[in-house]
Amino acid sequence: MPRYKLTIEYDGAPFCGWQVQETLPSVQGSLERAVKAISGEAARVHGAGRTDAGVHALGQVAHVDLVKDFPAGRLRDGLNAHLRPDPIGVLAVEIVPQTFEARFSAVRRHYLYRIVNRRANLALEIGRVWRVPKALDADAMHEAAQRLIGKHDFTTFRDTECQAKSPDKTLDVLDVTRDGEAVNIVTNARSFLHSQVRSMVGSLVWVGEGRWTPDDMQRALEARDRRACGPVAPPDGLYLVRVDYA
Repeated sequence: MPRYKLTIEYDGAPFCGWQVQETLPSVQGSLERAVKAISGEAARVHGAGRTDAGVHALGQVAHVDLVKDFPAGRLRDGLNAHLRPDPIGVLAVEIVPQTFEARFSAVRRHYLYRIVNRRANLALEIGRVWRVPKALDADAMHEAAQRLIGKHDFTTFRDTECQAKSPDKTLDVLDVTRDGEAVNIVTNARSFLHSQVRSMVGSLVWVGEGRWTPDDMQRALEARDRRACGPVAPPDGLYLVRVDYA
């Protein structure tokens, strides 16, 4: 039984998230319907990460096992044909060993959060960025972000419904840069807690607006208390960019 690795992009706006839900549209559900349409098999598509409702992906990774043997290119094209009109694209398909698992074989996940820092309303990127009208100090945001680098108990930045066994995570990168009216936040780690990235971004925006200092960010982290967190950033600006494997 061959195992196929899928590299996928999607617009998360129409979906309840990655994971199948009985009565709501999901990315996983759309992919599984496309798999059944091309293969006749009711196969589970396993993702590298369960993105939340409204979160986008430029390079989500998944795997699926099929009884039928498909050339990789044919499976890619067939899935894309059956996915229309859903905003999901299968960028690549590879045949991989049975030891490969999209979630558990991953060694690093890369995310990008996009902010547009301007007074004017969005016209072309509604649902794809977070518009913050108040001027942001990106340098202060970056300084505060560095307080979160390393291994910590991230309870403050963890959703109350997070199912991870431990709040301890090692954050490798959290960089904030400005390019004109765009403020981009790039982060990567082996894994993240539920809503961790959006929680960190919301707190960083408080720093950028002058409500918090970098020291306040440090205190929030050390509080290990969800109530110490700033606002949770909306899903619109969050992208799963890439998943690395050894």
